[in-house]
Amino acid sequence: MGMDSLEVTNHPFVVRIWLEETAEEAGQARWRGHITHVPSGKRCYLRDLDDIIAFIAPYLKEMGVQFDLRWRVRQWLKRLNPPLTSET
Repeated sequence: MGMDSLEVTNHPFVVRIWLEETAEEAGQARWRGHITHVPSGKRCYLRDLDDIIAFIAPYLKEMGVQFDLRWRVRQWLKRLNPPLTSET
């Protein structure tokens, strides 16, 4: 098995999650995090668990994974209606 085939079938990721409390939300914490694709170093900051799936999906597609219609529609709707946040 050559190195090229390993790159297509192996995509390691690192997910880091932490609680964050802001001055505006004293006493309330939100979870935050980021996911990193180890080989490329590409990183995405997370607001919810769906962000993890959206980040990994292109790599899965590259490996030949096919997503069902319900998942594709949900991702399309999420792009049309991004969540409202008070972050600046």
